[in-house]
Amino acid sequence: MSEVARTVVVKSASLPRKAFGVLVELEGMYRNMVEQLVMFAVRSNITSFTKLKALKYRELRSLYPQLPSHYAYTACQDASARVKSFLRLKRCGLAEKKYPEVRSITIWLDYHLWRLEGLTAIQIATHKGWIRVELELRKHFWRYVNGGWRISTEAKVKLDRKSRILIIYLTFKKSVVAYEPRGFIAVDVNENHVAVLVDGSVYLFETGVRDIVLGYYYRRKRIQEKYDRVYGVKSRIKKKIFKRLKERKGKNDLRWKLAKIFVRVAVERRYAIVLERLGRNPARGMINHIKDAQLRHRIYQASFRGVQRAIEEKAREHGVPVVYVNPKNTSKQCPVHSARIIYDNGERLGRCAAGGELWHRDAVACYNLLLKALRSNGSTAPSPGGLPVDGSHVPFGSTATHDPTGIPKSLWTRWKSLDATNKYELMRIASKDKR
Repeated sequence: MSEVARTVVVKSASLPRKAFGVLVELEGMYRNMVEQLVMFAVRSNITSFTKLKALKYRELRSLYPQLPSHYAYTACQDASARVKSFLRLKRCGLAEKKYPEVRSITIWLDYHLWRLEGLTAIQIATHKGWIRVELELRKHFWRYVNGGWRISTEAKVKLDRKSRILIIYLTFKKSVVAYEPRGFIAVDVNENHVAVLVDGSVYLFETGVRDIVLGYYYRRKRIQEKYDRVYGVKSRIKKKIFKRLKERKGKNDLRWKLAKIFVRVAVERRYAIVLERLGRNPARGMINHIKDAQLRHRIYQASFRGVQRAIEEKAREHGVPVVYVNPKNTSKQCPVHSARIIYDNGERLGRCAAGGELWHRDAVACYNLLLKALRSNGSTAPSPGGLPVDGSHVPFGSTATHDPTGIPKSLWTRWKSLDATNKYELMRIASKDKR
């Protein structure tokens, strides 16, 4: 049994000026505590929350006696998390400053500092008593409440000064038991598509990540050429424009939709999901012999591990087992004859050197991943052992295992909720009646 945690963002109703002013004062004191703790922890090379609390708790209580005592605890937790991240970046050579900069503040709350009032409001402890905050709840929140998830005792709060509201980060937890798999679904992640093998059929989901990456690549390049010439390389207006770009949001949306589809199929069949063991940074090894700067950028931005992480998270949520295998030679070796597959000029179709049959690169990768999972070690793929693989000399033979079924992006990304689907069906029926 494992425990899965998810964060749900909830906005509050607009607060009275007096109540919001109290929270602004609270945020200021909390910021001062975090800044002091971060400076001390970096100078002393302390990353442990327990040690930091033992050394600084009494001092914080004497400086801020008006605050509830547990704000000293949560400020130490916040500071230790920031220091861990900063020192890790420092070791990697990615942080140039001597101390981390505390730019934005999110107030950490434990079970002494906040409490639920039903499911529509919360109360927050401040230096001037408890403040009641009404919540504006959305469908995402109720999906977790009605899905058997429980609200954790920890929460985080961020102030939106423009709208005079709070942004509340609630953590939901759920205990999940992984089932015993009856079979496997093999998933092969590529730059512009993801291949999946289900019950002897290979499906190729087009993602369009290459077009997204190139589109934003050229857009950023035009912005840099325009504003660097006028305002300089470190201009603030250029940074503001870059923040409005939504490349990450678009790619994340595709990843989570794909993960939802694959996990849904696995749950229905009680199958496990087979993934490649790519390591922490697979793109670094891929670009070693590539000199084209644009291609190197595309490979880095394709984020193969990002797709896998989304599948892992969604699988953990539903108790779906995930199996990792060695990806070596999965697209180069024939699963029937264990012979090399020869590809011409970067084509996706190759011919087996022993049997002469044609194989699609993504289809053969999925079959080899499945075979390695069945053998349960990451070495060479065994014989098919009764799997429905067509080994005839006829290209794309009767069982049609060589050529994957392509699913365009415009089709699979249109999966909507039940309400939206019903509205679409009603619109379609109404248009037929008019005819």
